[in-house]
Amino acid sequence: MKAIAQNAFGDAGVLSLQELPDPLVGPDQVLVAVKAASVNPVDYKIREGYIQGALPHHFPLIQGWDAAGVVVKAGPAADGYQPGDEVLGYLRKDHVQNGTYAELVAAPERGLAHKPAGITFEQAAALPLAGLTALQLLKKIGVGEGDTVLVHAAAGGVGHLAVQIAHVLGATKVLGTASERNHDFLRSLGAEPVTYGEGLEDRVAALLGGDGKVDAVVDLIGGEALSVSPKLVRDPTRIGSIIEDRVRETGGKYVFVKPNSEQLGWLANLTASGDITVVIEKVFPLAEAADAQRLVEGGHVRGKVVISVP
Repeated sequence: MKAIAQNAFGDAGVLSLQELPDPLVGPDQVLVAVKAASVNPVDYKIREGYIQGALPHHFPLIQGWDAAGVVVKAGPAADGYQPGDEVLGYLRKDHVQNGTYAELVAAPERGLAHKPAGITFEQAAALPLAGLTALQLLKKIGVGEGDTVLVHAAAGGVGHLAVQIAHVLGATKVLGTASERNHDFLRSLGAEPVTYGEGLEDRVAALLGGDGKVDAVVDLIGGEALSVSPKLVRDPTRIGSIIEDRVRETGGKYVFVKPNSEQLGWLANLTASGDITVVIEKVFPLAEAADAQRLVEGGHVRGKVVISVP
């Protein structure tokens, strides 16, 4: 099969189109012909070797934890799928090597869901990691009926989905931090935009009135955004972060996304029904995966970046 792989850690230049053996398919896995994969910030961090301390890495290393495609073969214990089924999945494994920037991927059944007919392969590929991250974080901090929620970095891949999922879960008001160029975009998703940076506490208070505080905070960037969050929320135990586990020092929650077929199917059906919109900024062909990563690494993507696999 053809795949984008790397044989050393480094910048985007280490990625190349290679011919590699087809993946082995375990008893509880299915072989998926990949139609689309998505690019996430964790990808370039893996590429540069930043998470070697968390998971074993092996070369040649194919990146990618999201995919959508068509089942080619199912292992004997993967009885929920059969050849021809269209699927999407968050396909992180316990070691980093055989990812989704490829024509074929061996997908653990626990990370898969059936793709509804109403969404494209590109939309389906863009949804799993970002959508599950947003949903699991929102659930962890108890977002529900009547809540006012603040989402830091609300225009990005996880953020734009967190805004919409918060409303689905019952939040009545969602504020989202973003640069001014993304304010209209956030309004289109149902969020009230607020410019990030110095003075954020005052700007949030002016938007809300009353005690000027929100019920829950979603932190997707860390740093100063996380540091100021306890001043923005009534209860600091309802701050959730995917970036820094120091959030736990004030009673908040740290989340590292986990595969969950049931949640993924729920998100896919919401996308098919139009209750969630997966925004894709750009689609790159497989051979240009390095350029796709460079775009994401630049930090100004609105929504998601997707790789199309021929």
